[in-house]
Amino acid sequence: MARYTGPVCRLCRREGIKLFLKGERCYTKKCPVDRRSYAPGQHGQTKKKISEYGLQLREKQRARRFYGILEAQFRRYFAEAERARGITGEALLGLLERRLDNVVFRMGLGASRAQARQLVRHGHFAVNGRRVSIPSFSVKEGDVITVTEKSRGLDQIKVMAEAARGRVVPGWLEMDLENLRARVTHLPRREEIDVPLQEHLIIELYSR
Repeated sequence: MARYTGPVCRLCRREGIKLFLKGERCYTKKCPVDRRSYAPGQHGQTKKKISEYGLQLREKQRARRFYGILEAQFRRYFAEAERARGITGEALLGLLERRLDNVVFRMGLGASRAQARQLVRHGHFAVNGRRVSIPSFSVKEGDVITVTEKSRGLDQIKVMAEAARGRVVPGWLEMDLENLRARVTHLPRREEIDVPLQEHLIIELYSR
């Protein structure tokens, strides 16, 4: 499977915001976005006037990089959101939030979405009692996500569970940290999705 393997802090600097791709490091003074708040590269500090298309493109790239998915997959999510009822932009973010790797991250059992994706791929999580190793698996209302029995004793899971105690869980998830499980109480609403994105710009880009 194709995936980005370069330095992720470079992506944050390019987008001009923290995408929280490095877990705890993003909250420390070591974060490159705080130390060098300009785009990477030779001309990173040059101020340029951004066109309307440029703004739309940057917003799409931010969304892709925020959730860690590639262009073709992002286009498929957009096509599905377009077919859904309601506002397309909100439907798009809802689909991205319902990815299993994102749910694990929201549960606090992954320091970043990349780490959560790796845990899912290694088969450490189950949905409704059935082990799922596909990060893009889309959860539904009423689904119960748990750490598998074999994985509960792993040091990495124990450390993440301890770190998750002070973490805020979105309103569409009901978390039971003691039993390492969460239930999807309802599909995520826009006001419950705390991502710094202007989804209408993405819709405008794909509607050209």
